[in-house]
Amino acid sequence: MEDCLFCKIAAGEIPSNKLFEDDKLLAFYDIDPQAPVHFLVIPKQHIVSAAALTEDDAALLGHIYAVIAQLCKKLGVDESGYRVVTNVGADGGQSVKHLHFHVLAKRSLAWPPG
Repeated sequence: MEDCLFCKIAAGEIPSNKLFEDDKLLAFYDIDPQAPVHFLVIPKQHIVSAAALTEDDAALLGHIYAVIAQLCKKLGVDESGYRVVTNVGADGGQSVKHLHFHVLAKRSLAWPPG
């Protein structure tokens, strides 16, 4: 999508602090971290939100979670724990209309979230 911030980041038009990249995904550190470890994982394909996912996206979602697990192990937070969050819509706190997963770690995360 032409005016999508995350599409521009995925295309390399806007720089990011990359953590991982392959042909389907990009993971990069959040510019406003809410935990000592806070990165985003986005599909390069534009998908508006989790509400737009279909059964056809099952392999992509599996790949996203496998990459998250791999990165958390690499960053040493796989045993202490981490949270994966995706926001949907305005009431859900979604500020960029491109499917993305926040991964937060290295601090105690309260429940329920605020």
